[in-house]
Order: sequence, then structure tokens, then C-alpha cells
Amino acid sequence: MIDYGLDLSAVERDRALPDLVTEGDELDALVSAAQDWSRPTPAAGWTIAHQIAHLAAADANVLVAVRTPEAFDATPKDADLEAAAGAGEPRSALLERWRTGRAEVAAALRDLPLDQAFPWLGSDVTVRLMVPLRLMETWAHGQDVFDTLGVAHRPTARLRHVASLGVEGRTLSFSAAELPIPAEPFRVELTGPGGETWTWGPDDAAQRIRGSALGFCLRVTRRRALSETDLTAIGEDARKWLEVARVFL
Repeated sequence: MIDYGLDLSAVERDRALPDLVTEGDELDALVSAAQDWSRPTPAAGWTIAHQIAHLAAADANVLVAVRTPEAFDATPKDADLEAAAGAGEPRSALLERWRTGRAEVAAALRDLPLDQAFPWLGSDVTVRLMVPLRLMETWAHGQDVFDTLGVAHRPTARLRHVASLGVEGRTLSFSAAELPIPAEPFRVELTGPGGETWTWGPDDAAQRIRGSALGFCLRVTRRRALSETDLTAIGEDARKWLEVARVFL
């Protein structure tokens, strides 16, 4: 089971859900204006259409998990095959399917009790985790599209959700790399898009990471190599974390 340790309250959900909707709307505006969805993105073998098809498929899976959990298949499907199948649809049909699905997901996550568990890939999850997970995936796959089209992906305060997942995903990062999980506490200090400082962990921790929130989010979603970010690490374990960092399996 993946435990990110997030504790989303009802008030925080009311704030996070509009961020999820806005993230999808921003990507929607970008791809709606793009004439050629067959352009290859940084993900090997994936075009813009593949990226949107993947997001649509993930939203459909969320809806099955929430509405008919007994029918949910916890075995991860082949993402490449799913994306390829969706990418073969007419552009207008795929766009409408993605729009409808993400709207239904937002509504379902708004109405579901915060602590009601439903199945997901390898674990049971609640709204507390699924809202930031959907936002993170939308942002990350959106980054691929922004990169493909040569459009600057303006950082916003919505990155706080992605950064929080990245911080709480430290154990996942070491486990996925088959490395011992450090017992020592970590301090993460990130500069948000407005110049504000976002912090996690005790102030006196010896293992420390500093840099921009954008750089950290690009790293934990594996959209940039460590050398392409402004992140710095103090401590051997902190450096290793940045080398293996991830926020999904």
C-alpha cells in the first residue's frame, strides 16, 4: 500500500478540488488550440493524443473505483496499450471523453466522504489522497505537452499539492530503487512561484533539500534530470533521494 501520509480536511478539499479543475482546464486550453495531436512528446512513443488518452483512461478508472469498487481491477493495465487505443480515436471524441471524465471525477471526489476508502492500484485510497494524485498526474502529463509545443508552463501555487506528494513520497522513492529507507528526518525548503517559502520537516534536520518548488516538482514527477534543476542537497541521504526521487510507481 502506498501511504503518502496526507491529511486533507474538508476545508482543504474545497480548496484543492478547484485547483484540480483549473489544472485540467489549463491543459484543455492548450491542447484545444494545438492543431497536430500526432506530435511526439518527451514520453517515448507517446504523442499529444497519447497523453490526453492516458489522462482520460485514468479518470475512467477513478470513476469505476468510486462508483463500483467491486468491479475495479487493481491489476495495473498496460499504460502504453491504453494510451495507444485512446490516441486512435477521433480528436473531437477523445477531447470530449476527457472533458466529461474529469468533470465527473471532480464531482465524485467532492461528494464522497473524506475517509471512505475505495480501491486503487496496489492499495485502498481515500479522497484525501486521490485529489492531489489526479492534480499531480494532470500537471505532469501536461508538462510533456507544454514541452512538446514549446510553450512555457507557468508555475502556480497549485504546485504545492505536487510538492507535498513529492515530500511524502520519499519512502516510495527509496523503496522503488530498492534502497534502505533512511530513518533520519529530512528538511525540505522550496521557493514557491510567488517567492514564498514552503517547508516540510524539522528545522534542525541534517538532511536538507533546497530549491524552487518548480524544480522539485519536475524532479519528483521525473520530468527533469536532477542536473536540469536548481535543487541542492545537504547530506548523503538527501542527495540520494533527489537522484531516485519519484511520486508514482
